[in-house]
Amino acid sequence: MQSLSKRLPALLRAQGLQKRSLSTTSALFGAKLDASKVTVSTIESRKDYPSPEKLAFGKTFSDHMLLAEWTEKDGWKAPQIVPYGPLSLDPSASVFHYAFECFEGMKAFKTEDGSVRLFRPDMNGKRLNKSSARLALPTFDVEEFTKLIQKFVSLEKEVIPHRKGYSLYLRPTMIGTNAELGVKHPSKALLYVIASPVGPYYAGGFKAVRLQASTEAVRAWPGGVGDKKLGGNYAPTILPQIEAAKQGYDQVLWLFGPENYVTEAGTMNAFFVFKKDGKKELVTAPLDGTILEGVTRDSILALARERLNPDEWIVSERLYTMDEVAERAAKGEVVEAFGAGTAAIVSPIKEIGYKGKDIAIPLQADKGAGELTETVAKWISDIQYGVEKHPWSVEV
Repeated sequence: MQSLSKRLPALLRAQGLQKRSLSTTSALFGAKLDASKVTVSTIESRKDYPSPEKLAFGKTFSDHMLLAEWTEKDGWKAPQIVPYGPLSLDPSASVFHYAFECFEGMKAFKTEDGSVRLFRPDMNGKRLNKSSARLALPTFDVEEFTKLIQKFVSLEKEVIPHRKGYSLYLRPTMIGTNAELGVKHPSKALLYVIASPVGPYYAGGFKAVRLQASTEAVRAWPGGVGDKKLGGNYAPTILPQIEAAKQGYDQVLWLFGPENYVTEAGTMNAFFVFKKDGKKELVTAPLDGTILEGVTRDSILALARERLNPDEWIVSERLYTMDEVAERAAKGEVVEAFGAGTAAIVSPIKEIGYKGKDIAIPLQADKGAGELTETVAKWISDIQYGVEKHPWSVEV
């Protein structure tokens, strides 16, 4: 079997051809998504919310939601902000039968002066468009999407806890709603956004996790949809995660191919820091079509290239195997490792189970995280909460 490293150039070319040739139903004539047409219907009074300390991630939802319907015939209808409540869908809706569903995860933050900010919302809009297009669902103008998010968050901003580490988690979702059976592109769709006030993903701050490197179950593969944020990518990962938990691990480190290339850590992008010959290398897997194009991933890479001393650091997007990690750990060349994503920002990795053995990853004893892990977490957090003025931070 040809190794992935030898097949990768051809696979990347195929991925590019797929992107260029992909046509979506939104290319047809019809009204465009228009934030200026949004109508707002509010509740009479806010419900009672748990105290910030009791907020569990994704369990409490704000009082309103944003809806925008699309039809193949007419395009986008006027968006609506309405009281939060159940959706009415036909049992034959294509989302239920053929998994026409994709989503995003993003956050709004309340700064020290009380203003509210979004973190790189354009990136989320672009990625949602990419996911939608791959499913033949409609796309939209990213600027209009951002304006709608801003209007929605402006209405819900009072439910954002005013303290560091807390935020309003936003879940934009696109689903196929046409009521008919048959494997075909959806003729109707719904874009909706719900919001959940949340605290830190790990209540105690950094929580270093144990991962089980999977040599059997595979999360994604070249030519597939691992680089899209589709609901169908997540459900099949739960059973391997349950099995890993039974063995005392927090999550699965997803590998691919006979070479056991490292891809992602649970639902996060994986980063390792290696050292050799007086230099350190921050490494993560390349965007080869199997890796989700994480907003936090992109931000970490950009900031690391801008802020780390190039005489001491190399920042790499390259293929690397679990065997390389194991061999370098045995030589003392693994400095630290972490996962990165919207929910937790960064999550230190302390141990990886691989081929019956546990590989220990160094941590700072007093921090529970590696030095760079702590540094990049602060970089991102300072921008999100307005401590550092940065163009990625968009005021609502």
